[in-house]
Amino acid sequence: MPTLESPGTVTVIGECVADAFTDPTRSGADELALRVLPGGGPANTAVALARLGTPTRFRARISQDAFGALFRSRLTDSGVDLTGSVTTSEPSTLAIATLDDTGQATYSFYADNAADWQWTYGELAAGVYDDTVCLHTGSLALIRDPGGSRVEDHLAQVRERVTVSVDPNVRPLLVSPTAYRERIPRWCALADILRLSEDDLAVLLPGTGPEEACDTWHAAGARLVVITLGERGALASLDGRRITVPAPPVDVADTVGAGDSFTAGLLHRLAALGHLGGRLDGLNLTDLTDACTFAARVAALTCSVPGANPPRAGEAALEADTGLVLNPWS
Repeated sequence: MPTLESPGTVTVIGECVADAFTDPTRSGADELALRVLPGGGPANTAVALARLGTPTRFRARISQDAFGALFRSRLTDSGVDLTGSVTTSEPSTLAIATLDDTGQATYSFYADNAADWQWTYGELAAGVYDDTVCLHTGSLALIRDPGGSRVEDHLAQVRERVTVSVDPNVRPLLVSPTAYRERIPRWCALADILRLSEDDLAVLLPGTGPEEACDTWHAAGARLVVITLGERGALASLDGRRITVPAPPVDVADTVGAGDSFTAGLLHRLAALGHLGGRLDGLNLTDLTDACTFAARVAALTCSVPGANPPRAGEAALEADTGLVLNPWS
């Protein structure tokens, strides 16, 4: 087993989203009942990282409304440090989620003028990164302005001190695909790690296969590109050297938060192996395979329960099938 190190902090910047699911058991002919769960890609990743045992700080703009209270409760109960987050009167983002027969979710968003996209340069500059080895961001907080471009500029300012991880988490219903295609080269130039899904790939580079896409994004600057492929596992490319890992078999409740949990598992394991904090110069394919295998298991366990509810350190189902120790520092 590889030698594990005590990890530094992973800081996540991004949005919280109230994920509302229809509840047929409480709905009727003249009313629609909704069950609201706390979500948002970056928030899900922060929760999963903290539950796995990585010291995690989440920087978000969290509303004072009822959804904001729900977000804070989930984050703090999972062990996430909210230092650097901003409390604001602007409303939370709401997403109405619809699940198909396979548990795959599609969303309708209510996000105009929401708290998540209003970052100022002053708010971002107030962050402390002395203990941070990796800064992860992405999703809507990196693309919706006015805050998105400011978060992007912030990455450029801090990347000399930390490993930068980006998950585009493409939402074409809210943001034009053209906007993503224009911004992705800039994100690759800033990022050491680019993690995205096969669905994201189809929007960003239509008609392009995963391996060709990896080469395109390497040329733009990203050293490590990881593309999750659903039930087919994941492809990872480190400076053009590829590995693939399978997806563990699982009875799927839904796929909400699966990609976010994969990202958390990947960053958790890379931190444990001592690869975060710089430009991934010491990362090899053996450790990359280890990290992606672990990440796939975290994602599978998230799919086995409803909503974005990632596993916690010490859960037997996670450790038994991988032989990996989740949190050896506790």
